[in-house]
Amino acid sequence: MGWLRRGILICLALGLGLVAWAAVERALAPKGNTTQDHFDVLIVLGTPVDADGNPSPRELARVTEAVHEYERGVAPRIIFTGGAVANRFVEAQVMARTAEAQGIPASAVLEDPAARDTMENTCNALSIMRSHGWQSAEVISSPSHLPRAGLILSRLPMKWRVHGAPALGPVGSAAAEEQTAVEILKTARYLVWSRQVERCDVSGQ
Repeated sequence: MGWLRRGILICLALGLGLVAWAAVERALAPKGNTTQDHFDVLIVLGTPVDADGNPSPRELARVTEAVHEYERGVAPRIIFTGGAVANRFVEAQVMARTAEAQGIPASAVLEDPAARDTMENTCNALSIMRSHGWQSAEVISSPSHLPRAGLILSRLPMKWRVHGAPALGPVGSAAAEEQTAVEILKTARYLVWSRQVERCDVSGQ
């Protein structure tokens, strides 16, 4: 029992240490690598559609913020990225339709319907940018998601900054705390696994 107790304590210590590491990395995550305020494109990172194929509140907030940034002249076009991850509905397609319903011309909208996580969101969007000769992007997502996105973006060869969509609840609310906790765990996974194993290869673009 002594060895079992020690093993449990070691596992708990490692888990707490990993969570603390992820929290620190999130706090220090970059928010951009450029001071420019106009970009070639806006990139909206995907999040699940609801079960009926309508944009979820989180998805709607991201799209609406992208529409506002487009209307402010931050960028002349938008890439929506996200596949059918949580259900049969493709996130990018739903977001594109939502943006067009809010007045964005179809000619200004591009879709990446294949990405299944944040790493693929950013990498696929970069591939689209490269194919059009675009060099810079403002990346839009939920506030709790942006630190992890910033860690990923900091390793990509592009000029970028992140921009937060409105949060769904006030800081300290149960919903906000739950989403932050989920993102800390996803950040921990990125630090110990995805960062080493998953690569974004756009050399052929």
